[in-house]
Amino acid sequence: MDMNLFPTKGNLIRARNSLALSRQGYDLLEKKRNILVREMMNMIDKARKVNDEMLTVFTEAYKALQDANISLGISVVQQIGFAIPEEESIQIREQSIMGVEIPIVSIDEKKMQPMYSFHKTNGALDTARKKFEQVKILTAQLAEIENSVYRLAQNIRRTMKRTNALKNIIIPRYESISSTIENVLGEKEREEFSRLKVIKSVKEKKS
Repeated sequence: MDMNLFPTKGNLIRARNSLALSRQGYDLLEKKRNILVREMMNMIDKARKVNDEMLTVFTEAYKALQDANISLGISVVQQIGFAIPEEESIQIREQSIMGVEIPIVSIDEKKMQPMYSFHKTNGALDTARKKFEQVKILTAQLAEIENSVYRLAQNIRRTMKRTNALKNIIIPRYESISSTIENVLGEKEREEFSRLKVIKSVKEKKS
């Protein structure tokens, strides 16, 4: 029903209720957007730190691997690498931030034990293994953060579309409807008052 066509008190009440609800929804969405933006900015800062740390550890890991290749031979290191099983200790769960599901990635570091014999190996290989384990942990952390930032950014965009729709379309429309109905009803009341005044004046003259 187009409430512009029916300027009644009932429609005025409904328009005012819809306006109040729209304003409340706008305030809530604005608060949600601000919280999500703040959370995303914190994660972006964290991602920069993890990325910088990972670049450093990557450099150290490849340097250690190079030393192991030189001291043990590339073929020996490759054979040891092929013997290492796939990583199965990674676990992913989710937590909600203002309705946005954020992934939490964890690795069971206790299971990250050497999978090769110490016979015919040396400290260079052990150093490379430890460094690449650090790389694995940092990669999981970075993946968690980047995925979270992506999900937050998507939800922020959707929230902004809703707030803009409420601010620029819905709220002004109900404000206009309420104002129009109030003006029409006010005009009707003035006309009714004038009519009653005339009737009263005529009655007084007759009496």
